[in-house]
Amino acid sequence: VQLQASGGGLVQAGGSLRLSCAASGSILSIPALGWFRQAPGKQRELVAMITSRGTTDVADSVKDRFTISRDNAKNTVYLEMNNLKPEDTAVYYCATSRTSWSKNSADFGSWGQGTLVTVSS
Repeated sequence: VQLQASGGGLVQAGGSLRLSCAASGSILSIPALGWFRQAPGKQRELVAMITSRGTTDVADSVKDRFTISRDNAKNTVYLEMNNLKPEDTAVYYCATSRTSWSKNSADFGSWGQGTLVTVSS
């Protein structure tokens, strides 16, 4: 399956964005899908993931502000981001996981092209 992320843009601190990750095929059988981000000069980090059963796991750094969800009928995973901060500035990627539990990026694949989120102060 191929993934395409969209929805990034420039937003002021405190604002909101919703990212979408559209899959080229069914996501029903994929154990989990995740959103990662990579800021300039930093390592890629897992922001949130959602399993095929709908169980979610969100990084502590964004837990109270970001929500991950999925629409199986649309083969799409979303990342709702609220109260954005300048430190959220990064390229956001979605990817499929071969497991439902691993947070290791090595267990993820089918990386989308990424969408840039820029938060101004």
